[in-house]
Amino acid sequence: MRLALNIGYAGAEVRDHTKLVQEAERLGYHSVWAAEAYGSDVVTPLAWYAARTERIAVGTAIMQMQARTPATTAMTAVTLSELSGGRFLLGLGVSGPQVVEGWHGRPYGKPLALTREYVGIVRRALAREERLTHAGDHFDIPYAGADATGLGKPLRLIVHPTCDVPVYLAAIGPKNVALTAEIADGWLPAFYSPDHAADVWGPHLAAGLARADDPAKELDVVVAAPVAITDAPDQARWAVRPALALYIGGMGARGRNFYFDLACRYGFEQAAGEVQDHYLAGRKQQAMAAVPDELVDATSVIGPPGAVSERLDAYREAGVTTLAAMTEDPATLRQLAELAA
Repeated sequence: MRLALNIGYAGAEVRDHTKLVQEAERLGYHSVWAAEAYGSDVVTPLAWYAARTERIAVGTAIMQMQARTPATTAMTAVTLSELSGGRFLLGLGVSGPQVVEGWHGRPYGKPLALTREYVGIVRRALAREERLTHAGDHFDIPYAGADATGLGKPLRLIVHPTCDVPVYLAAIGPKNVALTAEIADGWLPAFYSPDHAADVWGPHLAAGLARADDPAKELDVVVAAPVAITDAPDQARWAVRPALALYIGGMGARGRNFYFDLACRYGFEQAAGEVQDHYLAGRKQQAMAAVPDELVDATSVIGPPGAVSERLDAYREAGVTTLAAMTEDPATLRQLAELAA
C-alpha cells in the first residue's frame, strides 16, 4: 500500500502547502491530491505544487465534471501531464445537486450516464486516434442544436501526448462504484471504512470489474483518511467531526444526501438521523457532538503508534492500494511513513 497526501480544498483562505508537499515527496509519498467544491479550484494548486517538486504525482480528487466540458478537461489533463513529466492523475466526479445546480447552473441530470459519456469522450480526445465526434444524451460534438451555426467541424487534440493520463472516479453509491470499477483506472471513495469493505463495497466492485474490458484489470483504490498519531485520540476525533457533520448533515437535502446514505449503510442510521436533524436546523455544534466515536474511528487513522500500525494493516487487507493522509503536520507524515514501512 502506497502513501499519499490529501490537502483537500481551501476554506476561507487559500494557503500554500508547498513545504508539506515537498516533505511528502522527500519521504517517498506517491502522490498529492487536491479537491474543489465552490471555492478554490483543484487544478491551480496542483500545477503550483508540480512546479515545485520533481517526483511526486499530482491528482485531482476531484475535478467536477459539470464545471468543464470533456474537451476542456482533456486539454487541462494533457497540459499538466506533459508539463509535469507524466505525473498527473485525473480524478473526476459529479459532485452533488446543490453544487451542480446551485453554483454551476447546470442540470444534475443522470450522473451514471453522464459519467460514462464524459469519461469516454475524455479518453478518446487524449488518444487522438480520430477526430472527436460524439452524439449522446449529454454531449453533442460537434454541436448540432437548433441554434448551431453549422460551422463546427470535428477536431483532433493538437498536442501529441507522450504520457498516459490515468482516470480516477469518485463514487460511493452502489451503481457508481460498479461503474468506476468497470471504466476507470482508479477509485476515489469518500469516508471509506476498511471495516465495511467486504459488505458495503465488495459486491459492487466485483460486478464492475466483471464488466471491464480487461479481465485482469487492477483498480487503484485511493482512500483519503484523516491521520493523527496521538495518545489523546478523543481530542483528535474532534478535529474530524466537523467534516463528518457537514457532509452527513448538510451536503445534500433530506432524502438526497449520498453521505448520509453511506453512514446508514455502515450501520449508523440513528446517529446519521440525529446529525442531519441538528445540522439542517442550524445546530452545528450539536451535529458534531452527535457523530459517534465509532464512525470517526471507522473512517480515520487515529491513535497511538501501535493502533495506527494495526489500522494500516486493516486498510491493506481491505484492498486499499493508496492511502492519502489528510494532515497538515510534517511530523505526522514522517511518523506515518515509518509505521507503514
